[in-house]
Amino acid sequence: MPGDPLQPLLDLPSVASAFDEARADLDAAMRHRALRRQGGPVAAEIGLRSAVASAALEGHVHDLEDVRGGVITDPVVQGALRASAALDGLTATWPRAPRQVLARLHTLVARDIVPPDELGRPAGPAPRLDALASLVSGGTGAPVLLVAAVVHGELLALKAFAGPNGVLARAVGRLVLIAGGLDPRGLLPVDSGHLAREPEYIGAAGAFATGTPDGLRSWLRHYASAVSAAAGVLDEVCSEVAVP
Repeated sequence: MPGDPLQPLLDLPSVASAFDEARADLDAAMRHRALRRQGGPVAAEIGLRSAVASAALEGHVHDLEDVRGGVITDPVVQGALRASAALDGLTATWPRAPRQVLARLHTLVARDIVPPDELGRPAGPAPRLDALASLVSGGTGAPVLLVAAVVHGELLALKAFAGPNGVLARAVGRLVLIAGGLDPRGLLPVDSGHLAREPEYIGAAGAFATGTPDGLRSWLRHYASAVSAAAGVLDEVCSEVAVP
C-alpha cells in the first residue's frame, strides 16, 4: 500500500527479522498433528490460558486449575474469560466497525468493575482512537503480526477505557490475529507469551507510549518474542491433548 503508515516500522533495526522468526515459530506450531483432529479442545484450552494470563498481567493472579474449576469469581478474570470467548463472533465486524467492537469488548471486560453508564464508552475525547479505527478499517496493508502489535500497544498507551484497559488491549490484539486470518481458530496464546516475559512487556509498553523510534522498536521486538514464546505454549498444549 503506497504510503502505508506502518511500513516504516519494519525498517527499524532488527524488527523485520524478529517478526520473520516469530512467524516461522508460529507456522511450525500450527503444523502440530494434534490440530488435525483435536483443534477444538486445543482452542478451548488456549482461550482459557490466554484469559488467565491477561488477568495476571493486570495484577489479578490466579491458579489455572482454580479458574478451570470455576471457583474464581474475580471480576477481572471473569471479564477476560468473557472477552476471550467472544472473539470468534466479532471477527467479521472488527474491520468494518472497530469502534463498535471496542465498545462490545469493553462491556464484557469491565462488567461488575465500572459503573454501567461507563461500559462501552471511551473515558474521554480520543482522536487517536479514531485514527486507530481508521487504520484497522483498511488504512494499512502491513503484515497482520505488525498490525496486532501496534493495535495492542496503542490501546495500552491510550488508556481510553475505564477499568482493566490492559485486558481489553490484549483481547483486541488477539482479535486482530484472528480476524486477519493469521490465527483464524484463536490458537495462539500471545498473552501467555507476554506473561512469560512480564518485566519486558511492561517496560516495552511504556517505551512504545513514548512514540520514539527506540521505544517503538523495543515494543515490536518484545511482541515478536512473545509470539515465539506463545508458539511454544501452543506446541505444549497440542502435545498434552495428543497424549492417548
